[in-house]
Amino acid sequence: MVTLNIVEQRVLGSLIEKEITTPEYYPLSLNALVNACNQKSNREPVMQVSEADARTALFELEPLGMVRVLADARVSKFEHRAYDALKLRRDEIAVLSLFLLRGPQTAAELRARAERLYAFDDNAAAVTTLERMATREDPLTVMLPRQPGAREARWMHLLGGPVDAAMIAGSSTQQTPAQEGGAVMAERLQVLEERVQVLEERLQALEQGSPEVMQ
Repeated sequence: MVTLNIVEQRVLGSLIEKEITTPEYYPLSLNALVNACNQKSNREPVMQVSEADARTALFELEPLGMVRVLADARVSKFEHRAYDALKLRRDEIAVLSLFLLRGPQTAAELRARAERLYAFDDNAAAVTTLERMATREDPLTVMLPRQPGAREARWMHLLGGPVDAAMIAGSSTQQTPAQEGGAVMAERLQVLEERVQVLEERLQALEQGSPEVMQ
């Protein structure tokens, strides 16, 4: 099983997300990839990845079969190859992307946040996907011990290596039932914010007369 550092995880997760949510701007240029890694919505934690950081991560991911570089006369573009490299289904790729971008989550949180990536019928369907990924020959997910007072156990991916539950125990922000009920609305707001960001970037490129509008 491969072990990715935090920047490699963010780069791979961002490529997967953008392939599904904004296919018209995919594959991504290096600049577009950096913007995706550093966006403030749908990211935990928010990061400041430089072009050099992203380029190094791409260099490490390419020989693992995780990404591919598409050479162009104007600018190189990058796409992920996680479907083939990890032999994933559509529901599994959606879950993996959410883990790479936001860390440990419950099945209910994953279902709500996956709306743009894959439509799970219910929480049980999300659990089925998580359990399937956990029982592979090379497991990709693991259930973390349930924290005191938590309604659900969280899950985590294993592309960063074995998970130390004690180290990430304090990173969870448990939600009240009312907060959980508003999770879908919050995610929809974040989707709208992300679309506005994409449109603003495209408008800025047009105003500057840049030929690289379709990042």
